[in-house]
Amino acid sequence: MKIVITGGAGFLGYHLSHGLKQHDLVLVDIADFVASEIPSGAITVQADVRDADAMEQAFAGADVVIHAAAGLPLWKPAEIRSVNLQGTSTVLEAAAKQKVGRVVHISSTAVYGIPDHHPLLESDQMVGVGPYGESKVAAEELCLQARQNGQCVAVLRPKTFIGTERLGVFQILFDWVVEGRRIPVIGSGNNVYQLLAVEDLVAAAALMCSGETDQVNDVFNVGAAEFGTVKQDLQALFEHAGTGSRVLATPAWFAKTSLRILEAMRMSPLYQWIYGTADQDSYVSIDKLRDLGWQPKYSNAQTLIATFDWYRQNRDHIPSAGTGHRVPWREGALAIVKRFL
Repeated sequence: MKIVITGGAGFLGYHLSHGLKQHDLVLVDIADFVASEIPSGAITVQADVRDADAMEQAFAGADVVIHAAAGLPLWKPAEIRSVNLQGTSTVLEAAAKQKVGRVVHISSTAVYGIPDHHPLLESDQMVGVGPYGESKVAAEELCLQARQNGQCVAVLRPKTFIGTERLGVFQILFDWVVEGRRIPVIGSGNNVYQLLAVEDLVAAAALMCSGETDQVNDVFNVGAAEFGTVKQDLQALFEHAGTGSRVLATPAWFAKTSLRILEAMRMSPLYQWIYGTADQDSYVSIDKLRDLGWQPKYSNAQTLIATFDWYRQNRDHIPSAGTGHRVPWREGALAIVKRFL
């Protein structure tokens, strides 16, 4: 099977390429590729997903396109919308022109906004929060239109996924745990919050590539099956780390107000949807995907611990701060808070 992966140099792209390395792979990304990270035999194409000609050339002869490229939450709003909307539109149109058998679109549970019930079902209303969430909703609407026009478009809505190579905001958490600091959480930490191991997301994407067309031509939530409260899962990490870290509960109204102000001043490493849901239950039903035979292997705690162990082993070789998931995010005002923890 020939599979094209957009966003092939990113965190998810890295794991997808290695998890699907038995196939003929074409990796597409506007970013530079690291030669040592590319699976043997994979072809790399450095191009923007908004470039129609480049996408048509990259998709030639492909059986599946996994569209994992996306504008990330810390980018400028106009760029987020451009990449997530124009990029998705270009990918879908190029796939149609090249008669690609199916497209697997990586969406996000951010499309549910800040919900008032749980678990969330694929049929629930989509209400995006902020430029990222809004653009993810709009991108899914493009996928629906393509499906109605006869394309096979599988949409995966993953919870926040982590694993080896994942940095971003989790680098801040892991760094503070290594140093044995108290870890502030928004609210009491007694809310249930579901995460996802990137390996389980790769398995879901693989199923979308190989499953029967009439079964995968749909929308699916992806998340861990075993998860506890924020406090419980963090406590499992703290006990494993053995550095003395512990949860520091903070009043939700104060934390959210402060983060909203800091975000407006571009001094916060967190964006609205993250801190808006951080003190609330957040989990989705994965029954629909399980009905196709997919089963997640890793719990929240196992995934946090595995990612932390990778970070601790590679801490001295972490790249400079940026806005992607494979680089640390700047601590911003949290650097000041850190001094008191």
